[in-house]
Amino acid sequence: MPIDYLNDYRDPKLIAALAARIKAEASRPLNIMEICGGHTHTIMKFGLPQLLPPQIRFIHGPGCPVCVMPKERIDHAVALASQPNTILCTLGDMIRVPGGKISLQQARAEGADVRALYSPLDTLKIASENPDKTVVFFAIGFETTAPMTAALIDRVVVGGVKNLLFHINHILVPPPVCAIMDDGAAIDAFLGPSHVSVIAGGDIFLPIAARYQTPIVISGFEPVDMLESVLMIIRQFNEDRREVENQYSRAVTPRGNERAKALMDRYFTPRETFRWRGLGDIAFSALKLREEYAFLDAERVFAHCLSNEPIDDHKLCLCAQILKGRAKPTDCKVFGKACTPNSPLGSCMVSSEGACAAYYRYAQLL
Repeated sequence: MPIDYLNDYRDPKLIAALAARIKAEASRPLNIMEICGGHTHTIMKFGLPQLLPPQIRFIHGPGCPVCVMPKERIDHAVALASQPNTILCTLGDMIRVPGGKISLQQARAEGADVRALYSPLDTLKIASENPDKTVVFFAIGFETTAPMTAALIDRVVVGGVKNLLFHINHILVPPPVCAIMDDGAAIDAFLGPSHVSVIAGGDIFLPIAARYQTPIVISGFEPVDMLESVLMIIRQFNEDRREVENQYSRAVTPRGNERAKALMDRYFTPRETFRWRGLGDIAFSALKLREEYAFLDAERVFAHCLSNEPIDDHKLCLCAQILKGRAKPTDCKVFGKACTPNSPLGSCMVSSEGACAAYYRYAQLL
């Protein structure tokens, strides 16, 4: 019989059997950080902590690209959207993230032309329909979405599109993982991000596992995937191993998508440094346009109206500590009160992948 990629990976009997094996084989306390916001939502939606012994503790990491975007970068988007004859395009979650003063949603309410996209390629149609305006694509995401932006840039370059610019905010997974470990976080193992690994390949985590002697298991998104991954981590500790393993072998290979990586390399190069919300400046943790494509770079074209002065989060917001794995959403005094999905104070409540949004949605707080 063919695999049912939804129901088979949510099979209650398999889930119960894996939970039983974990309880039988767990021999020590383990702090396991999931790096992907999709994993956080699976953990909360399916009540995985309630199925596992108390010594297995999930810690939520900086796996949501919207959540880790600093306020000054959001202010860049607001400033660009406010320029005359300009259309600012971005993916949906970015619209509601608060910047230093207002969000893109508020800027749109005040008259700015801000458009939420389903696909980056939609900007080509918008640019074609508005030849007298400058269209700016505010690009976000980890290695998962960077190839889509690179494909869009390729269309612009090959097609000679003259009125489409890019504000690049693509970030990379390995550097913040190293930053968290170097900061002394009490992390015993990682659940590796699956979508990132489909593009970048599982081998990108080999140096991390070796350097910190920390197991990393690349996990799929369904509850069976995640419980099997936890069991693989437990068995690594029981067998005194510290390795990268690939539970999500149905989609992830050691080297990833070579064509996508080549397209990224054609147009992007690492930034010398990038400021992450909650984590601070991390060297070579993000991408920028290569020098030969500087004419497409909105940060350069509009440098006169963009400030890079760091902006702190709201004083009552614990997003920074949550993104470091040092606090849970429910530790925040404003969680579910002053900060809700309808009136978010912090980025972790805005994004569909944010830890606070997951707790609010699935922990009976609706």
